[in-house]
Amino acid sequence: MEKGVEMLRVALDNQLPPRVLDQNLLIGTWNIRAFGGYTDKWESGEDDSPKRDRHSLLAISEILRRFDVVAVQEVRGDVSALRAVLDLLGPNWDHVLTDITRGDRGNGERLAFIFDRRTVRLSGLAGELVVPEEEKGRIAGDALSRQFARTPYAVSFRSGDETFVLVTLHVLYGESPEDRKPELKAIAEWISRWARDEDVWDHDLIALGDFNVDRKGSPLYQTFTSTGLTVPDRLHEVPRTIFSDEEDPASEKFYDQIAWFTGEAGNPALSMNYARSGHFDFRGEALPSRDLSSRSLSWRISDHFPLWSEFRR
Repeated sequence: MEKGVEMLRVALDNQLPPRVLDQNLLIGTWNIRAFGGYTDKWESGEDDSPKRDRHSLLAISEILRRFDVVAVQEVRGDVSALRAVLDLLGPNWDHVLTDITRGDRGNGERLAFIFDRRTVRLSGLAGELVVPEEEKGRIAGDALSRQFARTPYAVSFRSGDETFVLVTLHVLYGESPEDRKPELKAIAEWISRWARDEDVWDHDLIALGDFNVDRKGSPLYQTFTSTGLTVPDRLHEVPRTIFSDEEDPASEKFYDQIAWFTGEAGNPALSMNYARSGHFDFRGEALPSRDLSSRSLSWRISDHFPLWSEFRR
């Protein structure tokens, strides 16, 4: 057990910057596949369901603890796995999450933030993004005719002298890329209006989560960035899922994103001091002794890689 955990820790040391008190802040986002229940065994068997087990939860917790605050998508109604991970993280860690999104389109999911209270604390604001009825038809391009399938979640945090709002979401995938455009456009416009409103809680906004967009330059990406949201250059290069087709990079999907405003299109620039971004590829590092297929690994850890951005003090 310890050898496997130590290998994972070494990989994390090699791929992520260290968290240094009063010197930097690491913000992450991770879609953890069907993060609900788990089988209370060290290693789940062929007949066990769910496949996620205590070994898997230990690996997930080791990844999560490398961030000061991380947005997590696909938390399910059953939060036993989340509670077990929080126990593994220890008493300095806390969380805030939404209720279950009802209806078939919501897929019984929650959105959550997990954070280390030694470096990050809640600063007072939490809310869901709802488009007023009278504004639905005014969303440019494809009109948003209904509310979001999974309502985006905004929470304000404070770290040192910095106060910022993280907005996390998991955009409905739909039957085709066109199905995603209305939500993406509505979210981009809503965030832009908030950032420019002098009466809002804070102007430092960072959007992060599973946007289900394609690579830079694609129609969905252009919709997502249409109001000035900017993705760090480094994140245009890194894969998002463990099923990435390395032989055909053009087919790569860039579902997960981290983005903020840089002062263009009339939006206030993020005041935090951005340093760098990246992802963590846990293939071969998490559960290395078990020789799992990619599909099997996805049900124990995830099918998505976590993304991160580092900010300097």
